[in-house]
Amino acid sequence: MASMRSIKSRRSSIQSTQQITKAMKLVSTVKLQRAKSRAEQSKPYFSCMYDTVQSMLAKAGTIVHPYVQGNDSKKKAVIVITSNRGLAGGYNSNVVKLITQGALKDEELKIYTVGKKGRDGLTKHGYEMADDYSDMIEEPVYFEAMQIANKVLSDYVNGEVGEIYLAYTAFKNTVSHIPTLTKLLPIEAKEAAVEEKTSRAPMGFELDEAEALELLVPKYLSSLVFGGMVESVASENGARMQAMDSATSNAEEMIDKLSLQYNRARQGSITQELTEIIAGAAAIS
Repeated sequence: MASMRSIKSRRSSIQSTQQITKAMKLVSTVKLQRAKSRAEQSKPYFSCMYDTVQSMLAKAGTIVHPYVQGNDSKKKAVIVITSNRGLAGGYNSNVVKLITQGALKDEELKIYTVGKKGRDGLTKHGYEMADDYSDMIEEPVYFEAMQIANKVLSDYVNGEVGEIYLAYTAFKNTVSHIPTLTKLLPIEAKEAAVEEKTSRAPMGFELDEAEALELLVPKYLSSLVFGGMVESVASENGARMQAMDSATSNAEEMIDKLSLQYNRARQGSITQELTEIIAGAAAIS
């Protein structure tokens, strides 16, 4: 059995760690409330933007445009959104696995990272890094998401990449966060699920179709990138809160076990001392 001193030292160390995990849980809880509110308020807009573009193209018929038909490049751009910090359970690793264990081939990918953990994880796997925007994940704003979208869209227009994907963690609720890979370009004009009463009249454009897409697609891309960043921040804080809560609970269990071991060791030490005293007194008499 371990000595009382070593047990006491270990218990003290775990208690110090528990205080840290408790503090981190409280901080994550406060951040989560703000991020959750922001994600829930903005999600309907970004979902509507995606559905609207899909619906427009479904009703517009065949449109000849690179945003719809793509180009000849075999490269695929993936905007990967993770965090700059760890201690969030499987939050970061799940997004990395989405790329490394997914259907996309690594030699075809160009990675645009938003978050140091995703950048470091994918760099270790040998993926080609195109750009890094890790600082932008700290406090996401639409203007910065637009910068990312414009850069990737520029590479797409120049033929450096032929497809654009977004990898992020969708925020469902406080305890449910879903790693998601969404194809952004070329836009697939697929019929959206609509109610039977929804009008199926053909889509007419006041501008030329190409001009309309030139105006719409950059906003569409920027909106989805910003939506992914906002949801990822909420998911990160939710995952960290859960991880720190589990760590605090585990520390409590370990402290209880060590306290029991310490009490047993102390009782054993007292019993041994009493036995030695009684034995010594008997020898004298």
